[in-house]
Amino acid sequence: MHVLLAEVDADVRAQLAEVLERAGHEVTAVADGEAALAVIERAHPPLVIVADDLPGLTGLQVCRRVRSMERDGATTFVLVLTAERGGGELAATIDAGADDFMFLLRSGPRTNLPARLGARIGIAERRIAEDAARRRAEAALARAQRLVGIGETSIALQHEINNPLAALLGHAALLEHGLYDPGEERDLLAVIVEQAHRIADVVKRISALRNPDSVEYVRGGERMLDLSEDGSSDA
Repeated sequence: MHVLLAEVDADVRAQLAEVLERAGHEVTAVADGEAALAVIERAHPPLVIVADDLPGLTGLQVCRRVRSMERDGATTFVLVLTAERGGGELAATIDAGADDFMFLLRSGPRTNLPARLGARIGIAERRIAEDAARRRAEAALARAQRLVGIGETSIALQHEINNPLAALLGHAALLEHGLYDPGEERDLLAVIVEQAHRIADVVKRISALRNPDSVEYVRGGERMLDLSEDGSSDA
């Protein structure tokens, strides 16, 4: 997994990058908020680890920008590194859109850093996997719904258009081949015009659909798009 690591302290940045690389992740490490934002805009890494005290853009500003750029249901997991332990600072971190935070001392012993970061990464990996599974399920559902809609529309068009189209073509064929009695030509033309209007009315009802619904076409079986006068209303 591609991980963006934004930490101003070079030693801390190197330690964190080593933990991530040992876990098999590809790491892009930067030292300021502007560089972090550039990587996010270019590569869209699924996991962003950002210190709250970055120069330029702060970590919380980067976090807010990440949330503003998310599209199509895809999300980025943001882990904020902070040296602050006050409730106000943590509340601000969550309000900025962070998914998780980790206390990290910039000086002195960093107890169990690999284990603590590993636990946070495990949480992030599960969340990212769940998000990807959700988006795949939503895409599959949307595709299934589109296919159902196409099928119901096809059945409705066959049901509504086939009969008038057959009548129109049949009477046109009689005219084309001269297979009509004297004086019958006007009647044949009237039928052709009438059936053409019926087809045009079906097309008009389709274009007027606002809240399309379906009705049972075969009892206990297939359904079709409702093209009745009631079905094509705005209600």
